[in-house]
Amino acid sequence: MSGFKDSTAVVGMGCTRFGDLWAQSTDDLLIEASSAALESAGLGLGDVDAFWLGTTRSGSSGLALSKPLKIRNKPVTRVENFCATGSEALRGACYAVASGAVDVAMAIGVEKLKDSPHAGLVAGTIFDDGTTMDATAPALFSALVDAYQRKYGLDDRTMREVLTHVAWKNHANGARNPRAQFRKEIDKETISTAQAVAGKLRLFDCSGMADGAAAAIVVRGEDAGRHSDAPLYVKALEVAAGPGGGAVGADADLTSFPEVVASARRAYAAAGIDRPAEQLALAEVHDCFTPTELVLLEDLGFAEPGKGWRDVMDGRFDAAGVLPVNVDGGLKAFGHPVGASGLRMIYECWLQLRGEAGDRQIPGIGPGTSRTRALTQNLGGPPGDCVSFVSILGIERG
Repeated sequence: MSGFKDSTAVVGMGCTRFGDLWAQSTDDLLIEASSAALESAGLGLGDVDAFWLGTTRSGSSGLALSKPLKIRNKPVTRVENFCATGSEALRGACYAVASGAVDVAMAIGVEKLKDSPHAGLVAGTIFDDGTTMDATAPALFSALVDAYQRKYGLDDRTMREVLTHVAWKNHANGARNPRAQFRKEIDKETISTAQAVAGKLRLFDCSGMADGAAAAIVVRGEDAGRHSDAPLYVKALEVAAGPGGGAVGADADLTSFPEVVASARRAYAAAGIDRPAEQLALAEVHDCFTPTELVLLEDLGFAEPGKGWRDVMDGRFDAAGVLPVNVDGGLKAFGHPVGASGLRMIYECWLQLRGEAGDRQIPGIGPGTSRTRALTQNLGGPPGDCVSFVSILGIERG
């Protein structure tokens, strides 16, 4: 989007705890996240001109938000884009503000999955021509493992060590996060010998289901200083929807997501980034399964194709590494309430870049340093039939 860089900024955020929130309803979560976002921006509900709600299964139409928040006769748009749903809400809010249509917008994402009929493993019915393969998400993403091994010559033992390190890292990060669903470190032996789920994926290779909500307040970049002394300026928001060729064709390459490559390239160009592994302070990526994170590291340009596994084992993406990835625990440990996950990623960037992550704070980033930008990435849908979202945000304008 030409001229979009720094035209909008996030000036307030809120995020609930993610997890098995049996005692909280969807309405409770929406109220908690929106109230926290408004408070951090120093605004009231009446100051918001328009709202974007992201949810896949926890409400229909704008009424899902207007009822619990008692919003009176203002525009509320409900959006859905697979696991990029929360990010899609942010994109809508930012585009509206950037266009001049509204001055203040709220993006909010929510999902209640733990006490819903959604089983977590099988997606809902999508009407198509009848040729879509009926398989669970773990089965579909397990194909990444074999494809990566074949292409780059990794034996089973090495691949298992790589996937184990990804899970171990993200659980270690989540153990330090008070809002995470899983707050317990898991040793590598337990991870590597856990129950098989699908193909070569084991229990701890898979993210879990969760309840939760997250919200952001968006204003024009030039107005950000009125609401926050440390806003996050939006450098780029890019979405790519693939042609839906599936993952079973003769030309299918399951060692890369073309949609991720396309959305990342456009985001880097818009933000003026040409060395992402060096220029970003942190990244939140869509680790729905451990091999997904491995492939994403290469697609996003953090590692060379076929060499990402070495960088994983060298600790380059650990919390103390060169480029921390999923320092809040990621989907793996923070949890994955689908409609909220994209905004949860933005929330971690909000904390880290502002120096407000407490004992989880990454040293040497934020104001006064050369590391002032962060990336988030969502992947929605299975390999071969997916969408990708990439955002880049920064604490400094320009």
